[in-house]
Amino acid sequence: MFKSFRAASAIATRASMAARAPTQKQQKRFLNIHEYMSVDLLRKYGINAPRGQVAKTPEEAYEIAKRLGSDDLVIKAQVLAGGRGKGTFSNGFKGGVKTFSTPEEAKALADKMLGQKLITKQTGAAGKPCNAVYICERKYARNEYYFAILMDRKAAGPVVVASSEGGVDIESVAKENPDAIVTMPVDIKTGLTKEQATELATRVGFSPVAVDKAAETFVNLYNLFIEKDATQVEINPLSESSDHQVLCMDAKLNFDDNADFRQKDVFELRDFSQEDARETAAAKYHLNYIGLDGQIGCLVNGAGLAMATMDIIQLHGGKPANFLDVGGAATPEAVKAAFEIITSDPQVTSAFVNIFGGIMRCDIIAQGIIAAAKDLDLKIPLVVRLQGTKVEEAKKLIAESGLKIYANDDLDVAAQKVVKFSDIVKTARDADIPITFN
Repeated sequence: MFKSFRAASAIATRASMAARAPTQKQQKRFLNIHEYMSVDLLRKYGINAPRGQVAKTPEEAYEIAKRLGSDDLVIKAQVLAGGRGKGTFSNGFKGGVKTFSTPEEAKALADKMLGQKLITKQTGAAGKPCNAVYICERKYARNEYYFAILMDRKAAGPVVVASSEGGVDIESVAKENPDAIVTMPVDIKTGLTKEQATELATRVGFSPVAVDKAAETFVNLYNLFIEKDATQVEINPLSESSDHQVLCMDAKLNFDDNADFRQKDVFELRDFSQEDARETAAAKYHLNYIGLDGQIGCLVNGAGLAMATMDIIQLHGGKPANFLDVGGAATPEAVKAAFEIITSDPQVTSAFVNIFGGIMRCDIIAQGIIAAAKDLDLKIPLVVRLQGTKVEEAKKLIAESGLKIYANDDLDVAAQKVVKFSDIVKTARDADIPITFN
């Protein structure tokens, strides 16, 4: 699966303009649903996939395997992360995708997967909980292809990406053999036509007898993409079987969070257990939060300033623990909630508040900072840089609060200070020496 929307766009561009240097990862919120949910949605659009069902207990896994009536089946851990097949469960069991032949094996495998956390190259060390397994037929492909639809900024609309090399990492294909990838911009007003779909199926190498079926599958996938407000539809692999059936062997669908008001059936499928609890908490206060792996908590208004803040922290040798944009309409309660989220990360050793007050008033931020420092009993150093609307009122509030808050108007100096504080706290923690800044 594409690691980000910018990476996806880069693949589309690279395929048509030869190799291009990889771009910086772009964080963006979207809904990601489990494979078995994606397959159910595909079927509603007339798209073929191997027979299968979801199980949430070992006993259900046994019954499903028995009902499918095949001695060649696959069980897949339902975890929203790539690299499941090479992952390791928290109990030491290796592999989130396994083949088996009997209902008894299905039960035994499900017992080892369910209730455990699966750790993959994309989950980090914490892993993600496996609360369900998908059991389906194992199909043997005559050929495997790659197919995806995504929104591309350069094309200002949908772009179809297809390849004759399916079943492998598409980003590797783009680097090693970009000529194997076909990209096709789609006019959003007319949609993907049967003629375009037929041309695409022919170009990527479907056999003549399967071209029409592949083209129909492409059109149906495009209809799903548009009608369900998807941001990305990825089928890898899309297979042509030995009897020339076209089957979606693995599906990953992402949907635009901004469309939740008109895609209620899709958004009811959201599995919050797969999401960062801090991101979920932030969303309740309309805060844009993305957890990272550093030690310096950041609270900023505006995505551009937030990115610049993270850059300058890195420049001075620090590592940001998060991206957090409070937006322009945050309340003191939301600011306090932001601090609760930041300090809930045990890796955080200092925090940096960087606000340029335009729509967002600095005094509102100051009220939230003071409330958080008092109510949460902050034990980490806090550096604050405030500029703009109501900044003098904000500085007065902080000065009169009696709290140890380190204020500085110079961004460079403030960043250096928060990095130094972080280093001090980390050193003290490593030496098991208690240290406070309140």
